[in-house]
Amino acid sequence: MYMSGDTICAPATTVGSGAISVIRVSGPQALETVGSVVTLRSGSVSEAGGYTLHFGSVPGVDDVMVSVFRAPHSYTGEDAVELSCHASAFVVQRILELLVAAGARMAEPGEFTRRAFLNGKMDLAQAEAVADLIASNSAVSHSLALRQLRGEYSGKLRELRDSLVEIAALLELELDFSEEDVEFASRDRMLQLLDETIARVGRLAASFRDGNALRSGVPVAIVGAPNSGKSTLLNALLGESRALVSDEPGTTRDTVEETLTLDGILYRFIDTAGIRETSATVEKMGIERSLEKLASADLVLGVLDACSPSIEDDTRSLIERVDPARQTLILLRNKVDLAGGSVAGCGDGIAEGFPLLDISALRGTGLDELRSRIIEIGRARFSGSDDGMVTNLRHYEALRTALDSLNAVRASLLGTGSGSLLGSGSAAAGSALPPDLLAEDLRAAISSLNSIFGENLIDAETLLGHIFERFCIGK
Repeated sequence: MYMSGDTICAPATTVGSGAISVIRVSGPQALETVGSVVTLRSGSVSEAGGYTLHFGSVPGVDDVMVSVFRAPHSYTGEDAVELSCHASAFVVQRILELLVAAGARMAEPGEFTRRAFLNGKMDLAQAEAVADLIASNSAVSHSLALRQLRGEYSGKLRELRDSLVEIAALLELELDFSEEDVEFASRDRMLQLLDETIARVGRLAASFRDGNALRSGVPVAIVGAPNSGKSTLLNALLGESRALVSDEPGTTRDTVEETLTLDGILYRFIDTAGIRETSATVEKMGIERSLEKLASADLVLGVLDACSPSIEDDTRSLIERVDPARQTLILLRNKVDLAGGSVAGCGDGIAEGFPLLDISALRGTGLDELRSRIIEIGRARFSGSDDGMVTNLRHYEALRTALDSLNAVRASLLGTGSGSLLGSGSAAAGSALPPDLLAEDLRAAISSLNSIFGENLIDAETLLGHIFERFCIGK
């Protein structure tokens, strides 16, 4: 059971993975608890000033370095102490046992960051960014998490929330003075503010697809006919033999996934079974899975056999399977080292409008150009925007909810006719909502945005528990 008034302790580093382990202690009795376990060379922990380092020992266990942080100038906003000891599982466990015996308790997952949020050291979006920063696996995902941790993302959301508050204030004034001959803002001004806000919320919500891809790796499907060189291409890009390669068509029966970072962006390359008509049950299942991976990919590498007489039909088939509205297709004319000059012009007319590169996955010919093209596409698509980029599903759902509420407000305002916000001071005509329900939709949109950075949610135990349960114990 979570108790905010307790003093908690936990290892903040993985035990046994290095020379040093760090044990974190936080709470109202943190200094006294550590002081009863650790003997300093001079003075005592309870008398130590904030932001000070001390050499001490846990008698009979280990020598330690003691870092003291006094409230509110600590990660959690409480009195906190960090003990640096040798990275022995026995040493760490013994020190924790002594701390618990002295009155502390073991921290729950994410409890240190939860306390930082509850004590106003960071908002909820920043708290979630701590876990994202730890889990970041590329330069871009690290940059996104770091910007969110520093509050840039929350700042954009607060700007949107403040715009809605302005609109709500105008509406509330109209409601309060509906019987008076007073007009605080025109319907046109309200619609202008609303349209600007809807556009920004919409862009943020739409960025989730790209943000989620950056966070987990941009899916890249390698597809084509059997024996066109897809597995050879995957191995060449990775620089290792990850996928089985054979001259026999249909060798790849299931998808093979591996990750590769290019220009700071993590890509998930997916080698798929060759697409063709077949009656073999297992191969057919592999092809069905290939088509599923193709449909869900952001980038599709269409591999064509330059020596195949059906290259034009294969090109046409690949193009027809890609959705140009949400997917990027790069056509690769493979095995040019074997085809010689006969490859010139094959499939060019059908591929018009799509990048078409001549490569030899086996010899490495053209792969540098392919990597450059992938990097170019990644930079253009994932460069972000002034509104930021959403990487969290909870944030996306809150934005979608807010967008629904705002669109309902807009639809109602468009039914009020010209003049003041509430028309003639009564419920709007046509499909418009009554003014009080209009205000309620605005409040719902504001509440949805507030839920992202955690304002007015201090007592929402279910939400907080769900967010912090995925943290490691020491965070």
